[in-house]
Amino acid sequence: MASAPTGRSRSLSICFPSAKAADIKTGPSFFASEPAAEFDFKGYLLRKAASVNRALDLAVPPQLHPKLMHEAMRYSLLAAGGKRIRPILCIAACEIVGGAEAFAMPPACAVEMVHTTSLMHDDLPWMDNDDLRRGQPSCHRAYGEPLAVLAGDALLFLSYRHLADMDNYPSGVPPALILRATTELSRSIGAEGLAAGQVLDMESTGVNKPIDVDRLESIHLHKTAALLEGSVAIGGIIGGGSDGEIERLRCYARCIGLLFQVVDDILDVTKSSQELGKTAAKDLASDKTTYPKLLGMERSRELAEELLRDAESQLEDFDPAKAAPLLHLANYIAYRQK
Repeated sequence: MASAPTGRSRSLSICFPSAKAADIKTGPSFFASEPAAEFDFKGYLLRKAASVNRALDLAVPPQLHPKLMHEAMRYSLLAAGGKRIRPILCIAACEIVGGAEAFAMPPACAVEMVHTTSLMHDDLPWMDNDDLRRGQPSCHRAYGEPLAVLAGDALLFLSYRHLADMDNYPSGVPPALILRATTELSRSIGAEGLAAGQVLDMESTGVNKPIDVDRLESIHLHKTAALLEGSVAIGGIIGGGSDGEIERLRCYARCIGLLFQVVDDILDVTKSSQELGKTAAKDLASDKTTYPKLLGMERSRELAEELLRDAESQLEDFDPAKAAPLLHLANYIAYRQK
């Protein structure tokens, strides 16, 4: 299993062949013009998000007890909405290697549960101390800090149960693939992934000595890209993809993971809290190192362009029709406004 590269130059040499400048896609948020779109990406997003929301609603029914804990779980998972990027990545990765949506839906729900848990915990006062999430009060503001911790924990444990339960899958999904997918999820959120990235981020916030770009990339390869990588790798695994296909999907996900963070950092200083649906400029207020702070706005935008074309290059060997959702997802991340 390949480990995430820790430096930008190293990641370029391992995963990303060079691309011609003419291949760079441009779009309205940072670039000159929006890419042409023959694929109905908006319709695809709406259909997949609706499918994920229905599955999540069934996975965390409202009538379970303790009632207040499940209410808090559903508040963060369902009531607050969300773009569902990670579960849609999981489904699209399954489909690109020839699998069906039904195979990918249990792991897609699992990765969204994990992502929501990370947001519930990140927003707590002793972490990022954020009062706003997805346009509404954070879970700890709505339900109190102790319940936010416990509801997040419960959602995390439920993600593993949901992923591993054979009854959630249609017939024909080998148990060995489900076991491999479960291992992949653990890797992406534990000491090699999201949790490690959060610790690295905490250690690098408010320090007197500025961190360099390699350190910043390492933070976000773990904190942001790892779960995106896990999402597409799990989708590829459940879909029956080859090791080569799964590795290309991993490289694609590392690119869009860093791209997501670069864009997030830019939006944090160019958009309002109302536009973002979360507290704006909070990284600046907490003296956190960001890409614009370290590289400047112009170089950050150039880096976003590089990451976008690198992500696209990883999809070249796949069937174009099946690759369309992942290609447009990369563009969506680059051009998003919140």
